[in-house]
Amino acid sequence: MKFKKPKFWDYEKPNVSAYLLWPISIAIKIINYLRTNIKNKKRYSSIKTICIGNIYLGGTGKTSLCLKINELLCKANIKSCFIKKYYKNQLDEQRILENNGKLFKSKKRINSTEQAISEGYKIALFDDGLQDQSLNYDLEFVCFNNISWIGNGLTIPSGPLRENLQRLKKYNNVFLIGNGENTEDIKNHILNIDPNINIYEAKYIPQNINEFEKKEKYLAFSGIGNHKTFVSMLKINGLNIIKDLEFPDHYNYSKNDIEKINNVSKKLSCNIITTEKDFIRLNTNRVNEIKYVKTELKIMNEEKFFKVISNLYE
Repeated sequence: MKFKKPKFWDYEKPNVSAYLLWPISIAIKIINYLRTNIKNKKRYSSIKTICIGNIYLGGTGKTSLCLKINELLCKANIKSCFIKKYYKNQLDEQRILENNGKLFKSKKRINSTEQAISEGYKIALFDDGLQDQSLNYDLEFVCFNNISWIGNGLTIPSGPLRENLQRLKKYNNVFLIGNGENTEDIKNHILNIDPNINIYEAKYIPQNINEFEKKEKYLAFSGIGNHKTFVSMLKINGLNIIKDLEFPDHYNYSKNDIEKINNVSKKLSCNIITTEKDFIRLNTNRVNEIKYVKTELKIMNEEKFFKVISNLYE
């Protein structure tokens, strides 16, 4: 599936296109409300469940946060695993999770949860799934990208939100993820909805930035949900990005795509850089001309945050 979000989703205010789609958004809201209030969610006593999800569709740092929490749990000798609903077009994220821990995946998260229990895992980290009506999680984190925030503020398809922002009242924890942007306005907006929400922040840190010569010129490309954040991170860390190309989220690159990217870089006499997720999806013999930057999240006030996680286990 090749999905590139409409540009009007990220306008500060809704435009005509957004309002024309509003009746469909209302219909989807009604259906979701009925689903939420009809189905009983299951909670497990033999495993603790933590969902890292979002209400903005894509590109909010869920997978990166899953990896970081799993790293902290491993350091504390707590047996944890990842759970992700299987989607054929998300093999990149699945592979990254598999490279960093135990991943259970199936078309139903509840099946993966029971498999994790049978193998003795104590904490399950769900990469996405806030809107899953089958599970009642022990802890939930709603991730937002500092740049995209809530876009035009409307729900799908008028805007990028899976749920109305007022639904934050049913969640206790929010994560703001980006490159250290000023988030005061965002935090005030959230606290106006519910002053009791816990707000955490995290920053992308490139792990192999020293592999790239800062005096060189670069073309950056990606097919992820937060392309602007990726490019911003590279520039903040001193790389000279003279051109960037954005593809749909989870995009499967063809040989022609790679040829075009290589041709643009040659015309501009620059090197090529992409994300780890995108590099995984480059099914071509020309990848030796492309390098990727590996990132991880740095959680601000990590000790305070991990206390919330460890209290859940205790």
